[in-house]
Amino acid sequence: MIKNPNCIQIIQTTPQELDALIGKSLKEQLEELKLHLQPKQPTEWLTRKEVADLFKINLSTLFHWTNKGKLKAYGIGNRVYYKRSEVDAMIQPLKL
Repeated sequence: MIKNPNCIQIIQTTPQELDALIGKSLKEQLEELKLHLQPKQPTEWLTRKEVADLFKINLSTLFHWTNKGKLKAYGIGNRVYYKRSEVDAMIQPLKL
């Protein structure tokens, strides 16, 4: 007898158990698919001036923070932008 590697034999499983196993597997796969298909929130972009005003710093300080890697800048043409989420993530609670 030649065994087909693409076939599965189910032994000693009731139809109800098989139905439950298939249902559980389908639910897990659908949940995973829902996570991937959820609409992404649009990225909110801030200008250099908006970020400087937010932190109450001058533009040269923001320039130094960007060069040191504290904030990541993104550019379109000769304009510089920062992601709102990354700016918000920079603010951390103090350990007193």
